[in-house]
Amino acid sequence: MGMTIAEKILAAHSNKKEVTPGEIINANLDIVLANDITAPIAIKEFEKLGVNDVFDKEKIALIPDHFTPQKDIKAAEQCKLLREFALKYKIKYYYEVGRVGIEHALLPEEGIVLPGDLVIGADSHTCTYGALGAFATGVGSTDVAIAFATGECWFKVPESIKFIYYGKLKKWVSGKDLILYTIGDIGVDGASYMAMEFSGETIESLPMSGRMTMCNMAIEAGAKTGIIIPDKITEEYVKPRAKRVYKFYTSDPDAYYTEIKEYDCSQISPMVACPHLPSNVKPARELSHVKIDQVVIGSCTNGRLEDLREAAMILKGKKVHPEVRMIIIPATQKIYMQALKEGLIEIFIEAQAAVSTPTCGPCLGGHMGILARGEKAIATTNRNFVGRMGHPESEVYLSSPAVAAASGILGRIGTPEELGL
Repeated sequence: MGMTIAEKILAAHSNKKEVTPGEIINANLDIVLANDITAPIAIKEFEKLGVNDVFDKEKIALIPDHFTPQKDIKAAEQCKLLREFALKYKIKYYYEVGRVGIEHALLPEEGIVLPGDLVIGADSHTCTYGALGAFATGVGSTDVAIAFATGECWFKVPESIKFIYYGKLKKWVSGKDLILYTIGDIGVDGASYMAMEFSGETIESLPMSGRMTMCNMAIEAGAKTGIIIPDKITEEYVKPRAKRVYKFYTSDPDAYYTEIKEYDCSQISPMVACPHLPSNVKPARELSHVKIDQVVIGSCTNGRLEDLREAAMILKGKKVHPEVRMIIIPATQKIYMQALKEGLIEIFIEAQAAVSTPTCGPCLGGHMGILARGEKAIATTNRNFVGRMGHPESEVYLSSPAVAAASGILGRIGTPEELGL
């Protein structure tokens, strides 16, 4: 029996010829990641271990992105812990405000995470890096503390589900719509502790930004990771960025999958996840009665340059509805700079949107756009649980940048087609 790409990466990093689902292994890590919320816990636990140094100064990434620029004294103290730890142990991949970006956009952009890598992060959306053909997953801060010291982590080899997407995408349908549709189909526990392998002709033609969006939200289906077999599109993205050698893995033709699901993407329209679950999905056209107060375009899910371009196509020459506030957050400084050069930021400001420095901000109810009681937001973020973006009696709807931008103009959930686009 052959192995899936996920199994091959785990086998290679645990010095085994093969691994099987359910097997417990110990594996060597390529990158260990933590942010300003999760790293302080890991740092405190690491200091209790009594070791003299971290396992590798070039394999740890500390990214203060959630509450930065620091929103209050507590956030400032958290970030100070990261800064001091990074300086003490000479951590190579530490990024201060002005250089930092949202972690899951920043690390691929900088060529720090690469195809074939085994990555753990004290953040559930670490699974984003599966878009590069890496096995990446979120873990607890205590696991990260041990990894800081040893460079290793234990895993239970996950079962794999294969998702095959075929058919031409309709206009304004993107990777966000595909993953929302998928989660709507299988549910928030439909892939619990499994590897979601995304494949098929539609995926093969999907840009890296769309692939990252899909792998990013694998966790919203309960998955251990989302992963895509690397190809020419991957190579074009990775080659100019890579800081070290990488390896493309593939799945064997006779690899075993717990389940195989197929979707005709030509039948998928722009989708929206309604409160309070990412699986509560409906076509955007069915939600025109939902009035909104806020739009957020950004996050580790949809704050990339392609996302900003999509929003700008819709906002150009138009104005945000007078009763709506729109917040746009480029995911990294490089994305921000390129958006400036392309005139996207000018389009946003002329449309009367607010543009923020890179931060996770409102996605987790941190800052830069918190909702009051009874308010409704449509966001390109990844979660819409009760109180996720603010007051427990607020509501969050999840969508693509295209639907979010159109909704911001209309003052209610809507689609670009309603604007004649």
